[in-house]
Amino acid sequence: MHHILTINPGSTSTKVALYEDEHPLFVETIPHSAEEIAAFPHIADQYAFRRDAVLTLLDEQGVRLDSLDAVVGRGGILRPIPSGTYRVNERMLDELRHPKEREHASNLGAIIADEIARRAGIPAFIVDPVCVDEFDEIARISGLPEIERRSLSHALNLKAAARRAARELGKRYDEVNLVVAHLGGGISVSAHQRGRMVDVNQALDGTGPFAPERAGGLPVGDVIRLCYSSEYTYEEMIKKIAGRGGLVAHLGTNDARQVERRIIEEGDEHARLIYQAMAYQIAKEIGLMATVLKGDVDAIVLTGGLARSEMLAAWIVERVEWIASVLIYPGEDEMLAMAQGTLRVLRGEEETRDY
Repeated sequence: MHHILTINPGSTSTKVALYEDEHPLFVETIPHSAEEIAAFPHIADQYAFRRDAVLTLLDEQGVRLDSLDAVVGRGGILRPIPSGTYRVNERMLDELRHPKEREHASNLGAIIADEIARRAGIPAFIVDPVCVDEFDEIARISGLPEIERRSLSHALNLKAAARRAARELGKRYDEVNLVVAHLGGGISVSAHQRGRMVDVNQALDGTGPFAPERAGGLPVGDVIRLCYSSEYTYEEMIKKIAGRGGLVAHLGTNDARQVERRIIEEGDEHARLIYQAMAYQIAKEIGLMATVLKGDVDAIVLTGGLARSEMLAAWIVERVEWIASVLIYPGEDEMLAMAQGTLRVLRGEEETRDY
């Protein structure tokens, strides 16, 4: 039996779970108020605050550090790397502490995991971070040589859902072709070809469907004109694209349950149109990824929190089921996915990758 501590920092909470192999002994979410987060100018400044919150939780749960076999943190925005389980090292920690491009709460996962692991004298890992990049060269080309298409996605859940689908199909992950869509606050739609995620929309602040909080792909000329309209600052434009776009911009909420209540209970036809448009764009992106696989698709997978919406899922399925059968895995079990990636290394089923 292996005891694995998993740590997943998000924008307003830190999720912590302890697994005995694949069995959860506890799964907890530590909330962080807006006031607490606002006290820190940069995400990296939250490190000690979040670390202490995790250690306090472990004390409350009666978890001794010497009972652990490994600690795994959510991987942050690093340079592009292949999928896998990576041992935390100094180069990784330095890049996460001093991000050159974007700050992201997930950057703290490996840093917190490393300190706890050092105290316990055990290894620290990350699994399938958001920067997983398995693109073929043709997928990197955009219409401007100065701008390269990048792989930034919900890789952890996309990969976990793809492996689950392969098992359900009675095959190995490297034997199937899949289109996998993570439907959450941001939306990632990906093409998986024989064990590699060969294409995905840039879900952080780039292309693809609009989402509860993100604007998705927009007409570039109109965006440029908006940027130079003098109506918005740089920071405001960034927020319009990622944070205040999508459902938030159209309907004033990022809560799909609230949108559905407005549609069903209040007969809100505008809310129906916007929600249906999101499903329409998700379905289009699934079709796009099917072309990457040249139509050879074993299954389409819908996962993430929004996959719980029967209304949204039905609208997507009716447009894409002609391509392949649709498997729906509601929610996202990223904590288990991190534990499973660590287990594959501890059991010798997979080689540890070096960053």
